[in-house]
Amino acid sequence: MKQSKLFTKISKEISKEETSKNAQLLIRAGFIDKLMSGVYSYLPLGLMVFKKIENIIREEMNNISGQEVLLPALLPKENWEKTGRWKYPEMLKLQNRAGKDFSLGWTHEEIITPLVKKFVKSYKDLPIYVYQFQNKFRDELRAKSGLLRGIEFSMKDLYSFHKNQEDLDEYYEKVKAAYFKIFKRCGLEKVTFLTLASGGAFAKYSHEFQTETLSGEDEIYFCKKCDLAINKEIIEEEKHICPECGGKDLEIKKSIEVGNIFKLGKRFSEPFDFMFRDKDGKENPIIMGCYGIGLGRLMGTIVEIYNDEKGIIWPKEVSPFSVHLIAIESSEKVKNAAEKLYKNLQEEKIEVLYDDREDKTAGEKFAECDLIGIPTRIVVSERTLEKDCVEVKKRSEKESKLVKINEVSSSL
Repeated sequence: MKQSKLFTKISKEISKEETSKNAQLLIRAGFIDKLMSGVYSYLPLGLMVFKKIENIIREEMNNISGQEVLLPALLPKENWEKTGRWKYPEMLKLQNRAGKDFSLGWTHEEIITPLVKKFVKSYKDLPIYVYQFQNKFRDELRAKSGLLRGIEFSMKDLYSFHKNQEDLDEYYEKVKAAYFKIFKRCGLEKVTFLTLASGGAFAKYSHEFQTETLSGEDEIYFCKKCDLAINKEIIEEEKHICPECGGKDLEIKKSIEVGNIFKLGKRFSEPFDFMFRDKDGKENPIIMGCYGIGLGRLMGTIVEIYNDEKGIIWPKEVSPFSVHLIAIESSEKVKNAAEKLYKNLQEEKIEVLYDDREDKTAGEKFAECDLIGIPTRIVVSERTLEKDCVEVKKRSEKESKLVKINEVSSSL
């Protein structure tokens, strides 16, 4: 893509209300735009990152036999009344002109359960794993921290349906492993911890995936004996002893929750009378699990981790482009060389943002390049062309190097 065609521009100043690093950098660099508190538009660069994250999650969900669906966001009151959750204050509710009550979905257990019930009758139909990417809506009173806490946000939610607890337990471990693959591909492997959390009304415990960062709103207690983290609620209940191993050597870390997984058991199958026939013809309730990841929250967390005083430093797999190509002089020689390189990289399926603008100085181009944070910068100039080279610099490194033009692709 040529940067001269990009309709968004770099913002030098943003509202002082945006105190979080992810909001400041993503807005300034033209990735997102704030419509109102807790609601953001994804601009071209931001949507590219969002889709990269979505595709990583999709690939890993498919690898554990997930089947993708898309459920409605507008949901009827009666489904929530079956489970007793219509009264929940987090729900955004509305009424049509006929007086019928609805909610905007903040979760989808009440929708997916009766849907799957239509297709499952026997143990032969199980297990089933269904996931979606869908916008969620929550009446969040403390919408803040950019993409980390919103009123409208995108979520991947996976639901699993099993004939017994053992089958759920086995799949639960597969999801754990898949989540760590997702966070590794997003560059968060070394700072993301499996964290013991409350199971709420579903089970004694659930698990969160918490990413360590000084800007985090959460507080976790890392057990040095068994490498498990425990959230603040649980550790206080357990009197500051790790419930898994009994360890007392705990390190407090600030963190952001980037995912969670629950063993739902029969919490939602029973209200919907969702049963299956076993081998003996006996009717049994379905056992369920659910597994969530917030895509915008994951994107914001990546920015909170990967940045410096100049801007964002995107991990390669989620970056909007692989290369930021810059022509810093407007001579025909430089323009022709840059255009040729741009076309060659595209032909080799390398994603390139080409800064072809002629109304920006070299300093302005470099500053914007650092702010946007694409992993590799390639500079074409009169000086480099004298040596039949271009200057290549990694965003995460200080030093650059000269690379022969015909060797650029192999050096990336």
